[in-house]
Amino acid sequence: MKKALITGITGQDGSYLAELLLSKGYEVHGLIRRASTFNTQRIEHLYVDPHDDDARLFLHYGDLSDGARLVSLLSRIHPDEVYNLAAQSHVRVSFDEPEHTGDTTGVGSIRMLEAVRLAGIETRFYQASSSEMFGASPPPQNEDTLFYPRSPYGAAKVYSYWVTKNYREAYGMFAVNGILFNHESPRRGETFVTRKITRAAARIKAGLENEVWLGNLDAIRDWGYAAEYVEGMWRMLQAETPDDYVLATGTGITVRDFLDEAFSRVGLDWHDHVRFDPRYLRPTEVDALIGDASKAEQKLGWKATVDGRALARLMVDADLEAIGYEGKPWHDVVDLRSWRAA
Repeated sequence: MKKALITGITGQDGSYLAELLLSKGYEVHGLIRRASTFNTQRIEHLYVDPHDDDARLFLHYGDLSDGARLVSLLSRIHPDEVYNLAAQSHVRVSFDEPEHTGDTTGVGSIRMLEAVRLAGIETRFYQASSSEMFGASPPPQNEDTLFYPRSPYGAAKVYSYWVTKNYREAYGMFAVNGILFNHESPRRGETFVTRKITRAAARIKAGLENEVWLGNLDAIRDWGYAAEYVEGMWRMLQAETPDDYVLATGTGITVRDFLDEAFSRVGLDWHDHVRFDPRYLRPTEVDALIGDASKAEQKLGWKATVDGRALARLMVDADLEAIGYEGKPWHDVVDLRSWRAA
């Protein structure tokens, strides 16, 4: 039985990845931060009491700021694969907390890599890189596009990208960078713009609220479905040799387009409900991110099937279901199981 360690297992990507690996027969270990409240909602459906003989998901307290703890966990678990997904991942918040973002999103990655090296284990390492590294470089962006980050988050991810390549070249480590463009799902946090929009559309339709406050509506993003993207992560670590890959749909839409798709899904005009708040603008904006994932398709056999518009509909349907909304005069809410990646 293969073993995997996932940092950031309680996040959107971590939960989908844990689900995928468990379905493939892995024993999965997750790193979680100690908190006074539970933050494991996204993986509760996967959890089995560790005293049960059938348990294959195990959670461990730890943090990317504690290198010694990382070494001891790796030495004890001895994972075949390590997926480093943990980070302060909100781009706008990174301007408010640049030092914290640099420490977790940037330096945290080298702590993880160094822990693998010091533990002396043979493992395959996945680093969650980001399309935000491209920043101001014009689209389409691929593995050869120059980095030009426009946020502390993007800059921290560039650091993590290069130290991953450095450890691969310096120590012969099987270490890869997955440069993932925006990927969303019903498990996305409610402060991220896509989920903020779809949740608002559902709640406004149900009469629970009447408006939503947003910032820049002109930004173009290549939005895909997170449940598909974790399959790409896994495939990167199954390759014969380590390399870096872009994962994207290849199609970009504006925030305005996403809004229109989401509100149209519930028969509403977003112009009647969206308000502008300059606090949501970034000091430096990234105008357009559209990825070219042809390398991943050719070498890994991975290709996205859900684009940004389909994603908006998927997420609205999930948010309608979450609040128990039953009035469906304009369409039938889809069975969410039909949206799951094959």
